[in-house]
Formats: sequence, structure tokens, C-alpha cells
Amino acid sequence: MIYGKMTTYQAHPEFENIPWQNWKPMDQATLCFVIRDGHILLIEKKRGLGQGKINGPGGRFEPGETALQCAIRETEEELCVTPTGLQNRGLLRFQFKDGYSLEAHIFSASDCLGEATETEEAVPRWTPLDQIPYKQMWADDILWLPHMLAGHPIHGDFLFDDDTMLGYRLQVGE
Repeated sequence: MIYGKMTTYQAHPEFENIPWQNWKPMDQATLCFVIRDGHILLIEKKRGLGQGKINGPGGRFEPGETALQCAIRETEEELCVTPTGLQNRGLLRFQFKDGYSLEAHIFSASDCLGEATETEEAVPRWTPLDQIPYKQMWADDILWLPHMLAGHPIHGDFLFDDDTMLGYRLQVGE
């Protein structure tokens, strides 16, 4: 993936002090966005990190798992559907002030097999692409999700204090 077509940045003193070039996440995870017929399959997260927020299905890697395997497994576990036509769209790195850090591999899928079903983890929400509820999502989503939906690769670094985004750097490729 080629990055650097566009870079946006929001400075914050604590963001500036993070050694991003040597940064290592505590956990690796995925997000998978199924897009078909002008709609995107989102979830309302029922538990865990991001509880109560709208997002794509996803979660943390299991031992020995690749990012692609994790994206498929997590979507199956959270919504009882199997995403198809997956494409790697980029990487997002999150540092939280409490010390937690997470690297998220972002995927899009052109379809899915099965019927999206509510589980203990999530409530499915097929949402028109022009009605994505950004105000109910993590603050960073409005910055990168439109670029991903337009087919551009993304790479982002974000600093959060609980739910509040303090600083970021976002690179969007061609």
C-alpha cells in the first residue's frame, strides 16, 4: 500500500511524546466492514472495549492467527455471517493514556454469507452509506472511514484518554 497522498494531523503534547517509530501494541485486532448494495454492516457493541458504541465487527487476534483469519472469525462470532471478498484496507494504532495500546488491521468485505444476527457481543445494523452514525462511533472513525469507503488505504496513529481523542496523525494513500 502506498501512503502519503494526504496526511492530516492534530497536535497534542502527549501525542508528540509517543515514540511511534518504536511503538509496540499490547494487542492486535481487526475491524471488518461488509459493504453491499449501498449499505454497510455495523454493530452496536454490547460488551468489552467500545461497549455502547457503533463500529464494525472485530476483535483481538487469537494465538497463531493471521489478521485475515481474525477478521473472518470475529465477524462470524459477533454476527453469525461469513464475510466474503475481503480486502486489507490499512492499519490503525491506538495508544490510550492508561497505558493500553492496540493495533487494528482494517478490512472491507464485498458481501457476506448468512443473515446478520444479534449475539451476546453485538446488535447488527445495516446502515445506508450516507447515514453512518459517526456521533455514536469512536471519534477517529469520521476521519478515516470515509477514505476507506472510497477505496483508499489508510494508516493512522491515535491517542485517546478513555473515549476522548487527544491527538492523531492520519495518512491516506492512493
